[in-house]
Amino acid sequence: MRKIVRKIHLWLSVPFGVFITLICFSGAMLVFEKEIMETTNPKLYYVENVGAEPLPLDVLARKAASVLPDSVQVTGITVFSSPERTYQVSLSKSRHASLYIDPYTGEVKGEYVRAPFFAAMFKMHRWMMGSARADDGSMGWGKLVVGISTLMFVLALVSGVVIVWPRNKKMLKNLLTIHSGKGGRRFWYDLHVAGGIYALVFLLAMALTGLTWSFQWYRNGFYAAFGVEASQGGGHGGRQSREGRKQVASYKHWQMVYERLAERNPDFRQITVSQGNASVSFDRWGNQRASDKYTFDSRSGEITSVSLYKDSPDASKIRGWIYSVHVGSWGGIVTRILTFLAALLGASLPLTGYYLWIKKHRWL
Repeated sequence: MRKIVRKIHLWLSVPFGVFITLICFSGAMLVFEKEIMETTNPKLYYVENVGAEPLPLDVLARKAASVLPDSVQVTGITVFSSPERTYQVSLSKSRHASLYIDPYTGEVKGEYVRAPFFAAMFKMHRWMMGSARADDGSMGWGKLVVGISTLMFVLALVSGVVIVWPRNKKMLKNLLTIHSGKGGRRFWYDLHVAGGIYALVFLLAMALTGLTWSFQWYRNGFYAAFGVEASQGGGHGGRQSREGRKQVASYKHWQMVYERLAERNPDFRQITVSQGNASVSFDRWGNQRASDKYTFDSRSGEITSVSLYKDSPDASKIRGWIYSVHVGSWGGIVTRILTFLAALLGASLPLTGYYLWIKKHRWL
């Protein structure tokens, strides 16, 4: 049985190993993108001096709008709980376009631009530098390669465990030890086996959650396992925001809405106010998508409806849970560090496997 599984492990890993290494490495590079960007460009994300009171949101919105071309509008402002943070101003020109403004002086600090390195890593991680969709609307080759490679990675991990599963505790201890003084081949073998075991749980968690972005059939089955139906679209917010870009922005009641929400939710992580909509995000198990949604009357500023996170559909909660598990944010900085290390180990597994395979056949 082990001989059969060993062959399965080998012939799954050989053709897809390079792709697995690229996916894991690029994923590891993205874990601390936010922290790296904030550290390397602190003037964009942090104020130089904390003032007594920040300027009202409508004033800040007009100051931001004054430096924009007529074709671009301010669509929202995000306020962070830390008084040292600049405010993020969302723009209409693309989904993730934004600039940052000093809330105490109104000085526009600059526009957010994703670093080329991280942009390349994201495109590598999601689409292998290809595209998500083909010209005819079908799945792009890049997304397909990433999906199939991730699925093969899961099978390779499981088959690898079957191959090396120890018969007793003594063998397990030996498997979990990386020997550095018994020759190069033994070192790389130990790194391949022990590294795979140490990172197994995190690698499986990342791979199994990542597959939900690759295949609709897998996403349906994954959600069905939790007794809910997977949503087919990307949510209702996108259409509304695109329609809102055609209107002349009105910031009249943004400050009043923000103050009411901040008073209701003193433990907020960030509050975003836009045209007729607002959201309050919290630190809940590291889930960045846990937030309460509000709508308000743009003419009076009165809040007209509330959609609390605890009352949101199970599919929405699972979607946020999948994201937090995939990026390792569910347990804070500790799980993010472990996710980073596991992804690097995952990237090394095909490389050490290739080395052992080549050495076995004495091609080197």
